[in-house]
Amino acid sequence: MDREQDADNITRDVLIAVRRSFITPFDRGDIKDLITSMDDAIDQMQQTAKTIMLFEQRSFTPQQREMADAIVLCADLVREAMPLLSSINTNAGRISEISEQISQIEGRADELHDIGLSELYRANQPSNSMAFFIGVEIYDHLETVVDRFDDVGNEISGIVIENV
Repeated sequence: MDREQDADNITRDVLIAVRRSFITPFDRGDIKDLITSMDDAIDQMQQTAKTIMLFEQRSFTPQQREMADAIVLCADLVREAMPLLSSINTNAGRISEISEQISQIEGRADELHDIGLSELYRANQPSNSMAFFIGVEIYDHLETVVDRFDDVGNEISGIVIENV
């Protein structure tokens, strides 16, 4: 939650710098799209945390935990990719690998989402509809975070395609 405001400040600073810079390492529009997609991922993480706090969730299913681990892995991959973009031609192979890894993680998260929803339904029928509702909300938020990271990976991949 604390980092979301920091991310908004960084996004604003990057967009201001792009407007003021005459020469950028790659297309200004690509920079804007990349930083915006990164901000969207962080905003969605904040929404997920708010939902968990709102519903006072203290325990999570194995699939929810694995999806959360996938989010951390995606964030680590994006963190690795960012400095590599400064030498995009030299690092194109690794940057492309990172983008592909993020895409694979997103596919696995989709599977976890579906498996988790099915198990959640079976575990909470017919008597505990509130637990089912809360679980669905959390699953949907987690899956959306991974989708936003996939968007970041796609932006990164597009930059490589355009510049190498």
